[in-house]
This record gives sequence, C-alpha cells and structure tokens, in this order.
Amino acid sequence: MASEKDAALAAVPNDNPTIFDKIIKKEIPSTVVYEDEKVLAFRDINPQAPTHIVIIPKVKDGLTGLSKAEERHVEILGCLLYAAKVIAKQEGLEDGYRIVINDGPSGCQSVYHIHVHLLGGRQMNWPPG
Repeated sequence: MASEKDAALAAVPNDNPTIFDKIIKKEIPSTVVYEDEKVLAFRDINPQAPTHIVIIPKVKDGLTGLSKAEERHVEILGCLLYAAKVIAKQEGLEDGYRIVINDGPSGCQSVYHIHVHLLGGRQMNWPPG
C-alpha cells in the first residue's frame, strides 16, 4: 500500500467521481456517524487517532480543495466545521480534538473532494507532520 504522501503526489484533480462521491451514493460502504441534508461523516478506514472521522459535503460544487473555495462556498464550509463540532461532542471528545484540511499535493491531499478530518481520543502533538 502506498503511503499517504505517495497517494497525494499521485492524485490528479479531475471531474471523475471520487471515492467520496461513491460513498455518498452508497456504492462503497462506510461507517456513517453523522448525516444531514448537506454533510456526510464516516469513520476513516486508515485512522490516525482513536477517533478519526472524515466529514464531506454531499454536493462538491467545484470545491475540490480549500484553495478552490469561492464566496458561494462559505455556507458549506461553515456546515462542515459545525458538523465537526457536533460530531466531536457525539464522540465524547470533551478534552479536545484536531481538525485537519489537507490541500494540494504538498498538503498531502489525496482525494479532490474537500473534506475535514476530525481527529481525537489521544494527545495531539505540535507541530503536526
């Protein structure tokens, strides 16, 4: 299996459906922990912490990464962060958690459908990676 860095460097942004599009359509199974009309959240299959949840918008609308955000994306970006807060509480992360958004190859982004990683359940270190 390729490392996350290798996967990010090999990933190419395009208009093809991503693994996240397939998860939204239930074509690929996932362990869903939260869902509303705009957001879907599921457990990461390669967790980097005891709690590692990926939060995605159900409609990509050209928002492949944070660097592609436009004013029209302000609402969904807020929904993603608010969902992270709700999920953190649901998961019992009262002591704290980390939110990560990888952007571009150097940011280790391997799926070009914006997503938020919610990490918790252990002490995080600083600086990260």
